[in-house]
Amino acid sequence: MKILRTALIGVAVLAALTACGSPATHNSADVKFAQEMVPHHEQALTMAKLVESRTENTHVIELASRIEKGQQPEIDKLNGKLKEWGSPASHSDHGGHGMVDTSTLTALKGTEFDRQWLALMITHHRGAVQSARDQQAKGTDPDTKKLAGDIITAQEKEIAEMESLLPQG
Repeated sequence: MKILRTALIGVAVLAALTACGSPATHNSADVKFAQEMVPHHEQALTMAKLVESRTENTHVIELASRIEKGQQPEIDKLNGKLKEWGSPASHSDHGGHGMVDTSTLTALKGTEFDRQWLALMITHHRGAVQSARDQQAKGTDPDTKKLAGDIITAQEKEIAEMESLLPQG
């Protein structure tokens, strides 16, 4: 009888622990960051795609290509996190850090395009860096905090590069 009672208690404890599941590793700051960074990065991709047909500046063309290659995988990671968390893909009203009005870019070409594109992309990247810093301060998900750190590192480097190109534009 004692063995049966011990076995039943063991089964009950195991069932209770299984029902608890693992604690959430994310919070609302992680979700907000992912929901806002996806459209933010998508805007950067849209801006990068304008470059090749509007400038002959090889530095700007190469930078835009690197931005495209770097940000699409980040969009995919963030969308994966949102799906994992059961959260909607993005805020429909995102007007977060560094979103810019790109309408003037479509009418420009050459040096004038380069100047405007670089200035707007610098503003855009600074917004992403601020958003990533906010996530690191308030978020709890380790993967998302790492991604935010990677975004800060990459975009600060690109900001410095763009600032050095601006006088050339």
